[in-house]
Amino acid sequence: MTRRRLIGSAGAVGAAGLVLGAAGGATGYAATRPDEPTALTAVGSTQVMFHGKHQPGITTPLQACGHLVAFDLVPGAGRKEAAALMRRWSATAGRLMAGGPAISGAADGPDHDTGIALDAGPSSLTVTFGFGRTFFERTGLTDRRPPGLDPLPPFSTDRLDAARSNGDLWVQIGADDALVAFHALRAVQKEAAPAARVRWQMNGFNRSPGATAEPMTARNLMGQVDGTNNPKPAESDFDRRVFVPDAPGASDARDGADAKYDWLAGGSYAVVRRIRMLLDEWEKLPEKRQEQVIGRRKKDGAPLSGGAETTAMDLDKAGSDGRLLIPDNAHARISAPEKNSGAAMLRRPFSYHDGISADGTPDAGLLFICWQADPLRGFVPVQRKLDRGDALSPFIRHEASGLFAVPGGAADGEYVGQRLLES
Repeated sequence: MTRRRLIGSAGAVGAAGLVLGAAGGATGYAATRPDEPTALTAVGSTQVMFHGKHQPGITTPLQACGHLVAFDLVPGAGRKEAAALMRRWSATAGRLMAGGPAISGAADGPDHDTGIALDAGPSSLTVTFGFGRTFFERTGLTDRRPPGLDPLPPFSTDRLDAARSNGDLWVQIGADDALVAFHALRAVQKEAAPAARVRWQMNGFNRSPGATAEPMTARNLMGQVDGTNNPKPAESDFDRRVFVPDAPGASDARDGADAKYDWLAGGSYAVVRRIRMLLDEWEKLPEKRQEQVIGRRKKDGAPLSGGAETTAMDLDKAGSDGRLLIPDNAHARISAPEKNSGAAMLRRPFSYHDGISADGTPDAGLLFICWQADPLRGFVPVQRKLDRGDALSPFIRHEASGLFAVPGGAADGEYVGQRLLES
């Protein structure tokens, strides 16, 4: 097991339920005799548990491959069809995350498994489900829709494509192997029929496990270390910031003790944004100027006020010329929790590259996903501050957006969303 996987699993065990070595062996090649099974690598054998207090894919360490898919219920489909779909999806996700087939039936039956992920272990696969605002209208459950799903306010830098935004249902798939991730994607898409159809799909990636000599914070396509200030599971207020309280009737802090939202206890809210990076313009900047825009050194992610990556930013420190070392409009300064009344969110993004646009520029950037107990206290205040004067704004463009309520994890014998759909 690599050092990275050992550390990653230690940080996520509990809420994500990470276990190692739970999958069977795979047949070797070349010098290995076909009848002598060879143990899976640490990457392939890493398994995340489907059942638990929280859904997987929130505190799970970043995976190498990801798919984000939104679905709309088809005309005529309602609460009954949605419940049946969530039951199918949950069963399929549980099998796949354990390294099993997508289909529980006969291997040669009409609905046999595609075989896309044959020979691979679970590879840290996670499948996470969420409900959009319109889901509650389609299922006749508007009285159970939490205030946290109120529409996000518009921002001046938004250039949103409605066809690639929102949706009744949202699925996040992540894995450390591209074929394992695609296998799960196909299974989810096939199981959606006849209740729902794809509204939009986005595909992303991160650095592969073991690509660095030691565990490191991810870099984005601008080359910047991205995610240093994320809240950590070991912090005393982590659950309060990321997960909806699980006390009965207190699922939405802004709505008081109302039991109609208790289905969301232990869950979270996901804000999803497709953020295009204007890389041609960004890459023209000298490295020193890029660092001033971000407020951190490009080499190691350390704040411009000094220290290492994890050193707290000294926002008042000035240089010999009297100027602040971290500029007033630096992205790291404006988004810092201490500049936003403590507002924080768990950022867990994927990068994306969808080829070259008609104008010859790369269609690439960030599939931004952030998790919080309340988006009006997490994402919204921070984005409002960034909208008013972030030095990074000229180099990015928000092109799609979604907000989803993500229920708590399913207990053994339950499916995700059961407390809502069968209440």
